Amino acid sequence: MKALGLKVLCVATLLLVFAPSAAQADVSIGYEDRGLSVGADQWVKDASTGKLVRAEPGTVPTDPNEYKYELQCHLGGGDFDTPCLARQMECKDREDGAKGIPVMWLSRPRGVAGAVWAHHSGPTCLYDPKPEDLLPRIAADIQKQFQNLPVNAGAVVAQPSPHTLRGAETNFYAEAAEQQFDITMFGQKVHVVATPVQYTWNYGDGTVFGPQPSMGGPLPQDRWGEKTRTSHAYASTGDFQVVLTTSFQGTYSVNSGPPLPIPGQGQFSAPPQAISVWRSLTRNYADDCNANPQGQGCPGAATGR
Repeated sequence: MKALGLKVLCVATLLLVFAPSAAQADVSIGYEDRGLSVGADQWVKDASTGKLVRAEPGTVPTDPNEYKYELQCHLGGGDFDTPCLARQMECKDREDGAKGIPVMWLSRPRGVAGAVWAHHSGPTCLYDPKPEDLLPRIAADIQKQFQNLPVNAGAVVAQPSPHTLRGAETNFYAEAAEQQFDITMFGQKVHVVATPVQYTWNYGDGTVFGPQPSMGGPLPQDRWGEKTRTSHAYASTGDFQVVLTTSFQGTYSVNSGPPLPIPGQGQFSAPPQAISVWRSLTRNYADDCNANPQGQGCPGAATGR
């Protein structure tokens, strides 16, 4: 559709505005429950190669079927199959600089009311320089970009620290916060918000707790030693490295559009926090240090008594 001479393209409720070109047809793209729909575009089989290509404007299709593509791992709406994304087809840039996206092709009988889209072919790489393909490309690549952002996983705080006692509860808690990033993808401005949602504690002695939603919290000093949601009691003495891994949920918006969810979560680890576990010794003494400053166990008493 046209608005004031500008081409408006949308995914869900997301709008992108591009400068018009005489060589471009009016195209409206939007996500449906069934996948990516292509409005005015017509896809037809090339008679010589059998590949699906964009039909020339004004072409009257003779193929009894109509075709559309959807992203390889798209589940509908703004959702993607996270395991699928990890193994999806890699569409490296061609020698001519064109960028590809992995897609599945669907088909259905043309002009049949209620006809259901069914798998036709794929996955395969779609190379198309037109601007309306930027949104699905961003959606397909946003999870990888999210995982590569310099997200600060937070810091580990221990009470007491840097020394604690064997067998006593050491309170650990995380200091993590929401973070925002502005990046450029395919020439478009993308705003990313990363929110901490889960925490995994590796206490360094082989004990792992999480992922779970509690980041813990500080205790007043007179309550140190109490068991908390994220505390840990070490069974042996020694020096241990405590590692916090924070899972972040992300959203992204393109060109100041509404936020869309990033599929899955990004995991980021904080720098290790060193903790030394000591043992405590308890002895009973009969001397009153006020009456006998040199009594056993009194400050300043001679050693060996």
